[in-house]
Amino acid sequence: MSRQLVTFAFLATSSVLMARGVALRNHPIPFAAVYGNTTTIAITSTSAVAEATSFAGRTPTTLFHNPFQFSIKVAFQYRIPRNHFWLDSTPNANPLAKEGSTGPLSTEEADVCIIGSGITGVSVAYHLANAVDRAKQEPLKVVILEARDFCSGATGRNGGHLTPIAFIDFGDLQARYGQQEALKALELEKHTANDVLEFISSQNIADAVDLVAGGHVTMFATDGEYSRAKDDYEAAKAAGVDLEGVEWLSVEEMRSTYGVTLPGARYKGHNLWPLKLVTYIYNYAKSQTEKVSLSLHTSTPVTRVSRNEPIGTTSSRRWKVDTPRGSISCSYVVHATNAYASHLIPHLRGPSGIIPTRGQVVAIRAAVSVEELGGKVSWDGNDGFEYWFPRPVLASSDLEQQQQYPLIILGGGREVESRFELYETDDSKCNEAVGKVLKGFSSGLYSGKFEVGREPEMEWTGIMGFTKSKDPLVGPLGGYDVEGSEYEGQFIAAGYSGHGMPRAYACAEVVASMISADLRGETWNPPKWFPQHLLTRRPH
Repeated sequence: MSRQLVTFAFLATSSVLMARGVALRNHPIPFAAVYGNTTTIAITSTSAVAEATSFAGRTPTTLFHNPFQFSIKVAFQYRIPRNHFWLDSTPNANPLAKEGSTGPLSTEEADVCIIGSGITGVSVAYHLANAVDRAKQEPLKVVILEARDFCSGATGRNGGHLTPIAFIDFGDLQARYGQQEALKALELEKHTANDVLEFISSQNIADAVDLVAGGHVTMFATDGEYSRAKDDYEAAKAAGVDLEGVEWLSVEEMRSTYGVTLPGARYKGHNLWPLKLVTYIYNYAKSQTEKVSLSLHTSTPVTRVSRNEPIGTTSSRRWKVDTPRGSISCSYVVHATNAYASHLIPHLRGPSGIIPTRGQVVAIRAAVSVEELGGKVSWDGNDGFEYWFPRPVLASSDLEQQQQYPLIILGGGREVESRFELYETDDSKCNEAVGKVLKGFSSGLYSGKFEVGREPEMEWTGIMGFTKSKDPLVGPLGGYDVEGSEYEGQFIAAGYSGHGMPRAYACAEVVASMISADLRGETWNPPKWFPQHLLTRRPH
């Protein structure tokens, strides 16, 4: 009798036993719930009877209050493993991987230096091009510096979802920041999704980036999780949130539609190939030669950002950005390094800053068709710890050619580790315990639809950047725990806490608008959709 370990707290129904209730998303501090003894359950594949197996007691609260004892090492010290679906499943998955990686740097001076080539960094360049166009300014000289391959950090290693929050967390956001800020938190994600979809449509690249509009299902593993979601829904409804299209699905409806014996809520959502999207955004920005002069240097880690000394230099630029390949003087610096931000910004080290957190993802083959899995819908469950979706069959990767059954991109499993993979910065390794959870998850959840014991076709990790509040830090760097004048001209958008795809693009837009306003000598005003509780410095 085969048993698959699944770290998923199933509801007490006729076929499964509720093992634990973890409230993650409704807490201002990630993992701040006092769990006591958490448990996993072993699903018996033949009888679907669940047994609860206790882990040792854990108190994750302490992870955000203990001193941060180590300095994050430079990301490029770790080798880049070759087993990532988005990066390596087809030979030309990342055509910009080594762009500008050899020879001398293309410039010694720039208007803007962007550190990081994920969706944040590339979106800053894209939005700067748009802002310059509106302001009718001369082309900006913009340089993107990347420590490793293009888009090889968290964006190139994530779960592939583009799903704005519909109502989850609204009650908590409202309690913490007020109704208007809570509404704007949802609007920011809606703005991101709408703008990204508009870009994809305008460039006619939906097929090229494997865009799927299959909707999204949040699955509720416990009575408490379901109850909190209902409360969030009612709070959002009372505040005037547009909830058209949200469907509450009973256990029976979920069973008949998806083969899952848990209640859920279905709403709008998409999935795509993130690296391909970012590549198209970069190429578009690069093509706007009348607006920006954009260059990219991969394999070019930034080792230091310092003030340009007025003595002995002819540059009027404020900042000097050092790399092993030379230095660039620039007027503005944008830190788009997410989990690795504290490498260059010491005051972001520690529990009050941005904590690197390793996420793990697998690509595992289903044993049935997409239709038998309930269609192209994407999923999350267990208070967001697990998230997954079926890839399009006969899609563009080598792994998917001539395949009858889809690959499932499944991430999560961190809850099996006592530290939830917080403080982990090495994405060249996979965690064996987390991998065991992911390998058994699908066959335990979807009875008969995944081969028990089947190994993933790919398994990889990526480093996320978590903050106490789960909110990113957006705005002038000097606005965060230091005197503003000390870092004048430096900006940051980072700390997305595992929820970057629906937020990073818009946060980058805000930073770009701050820079363009400063270039014009104008006062910056926040967009109406942007929540000010994300700002490092509130506008006057």
